[in-house]
Amino acid sequence: MITYTTATTDNELKEILALQQKNLPTSISPKEKEKEGFVTVVHTFEILKAMNDVCAHIIAKSDNLVIAYALCMHPKFANDIAVLKPMFDELEAIIPPIPSFIAMGQICVDKAFRKQGVFRKLYETMQSVTQPTFESIITEIDASNTRSLQAHAAIGFKELKTYYSAGQEWKVVSF
Repeated sequence: MITYTTATTDNELKEILALQQKNLPTSISPKEKEKEGFVTVVHTFEILKAMNDVCAHIIAKSDNLVIAYALCMHPKFANDIAVLKPMFDELEAIIPPIPSFIAMGQICVDKAFRKQGVFRKLYETMQSVTQPTFESIITEIDASNTRSLQAHAAIGFKELKTYYSAGQEWKVVSF
C-alpha cells in the first residue's frame, strides 16, 4: 500500500536525499537515463529542510519508506539553488505575470514503483496541499529528459517557454 502525505521528519528528508542520489545522471547508465529519466539538482539537507519548513514536500511511502517525492519550492528560494535561478528569472519576464505559483523543485519515483500512477498522485496531492495559496505549479525540465517531458504532458502540464542556460535547453511547464 502506498500513502501520500507531506514530509514531517528529518528522516523522511534524508530518505528523499538518498532517492535523489540514486537517480542523478552520474548514478545511472546513459541507457537508463534515456529510458527512465533522471534528476538534475543535488540538494543539501539544510536547503531541503528550509524549503520543507516553508511549504512541506510531498512524499509517497510504502512500508514506512519514502519511495517517491515532489519537492515544493517557494519562490522565496529562487536564489538559493544556482541551477534553478535562471528559471525564476525567465518566469519574471513572462507577460502577463504568472499568478501565485509554487515551483515543483524536483520529482522522483523509485524504479520499483514506476508505472503505477505514483507520479500523477504526487502531483494531485501537491495540488490539494498547495491550493488555494498557490494557483499553479511550475517546473522546468531538461529538454533531453524525454521521459519526464512525456510524463508531465500526460498529466496536463503545458509548456510556457523554452530557454537556454549554461549550454542546456530547458522547458518551463505549468499545471
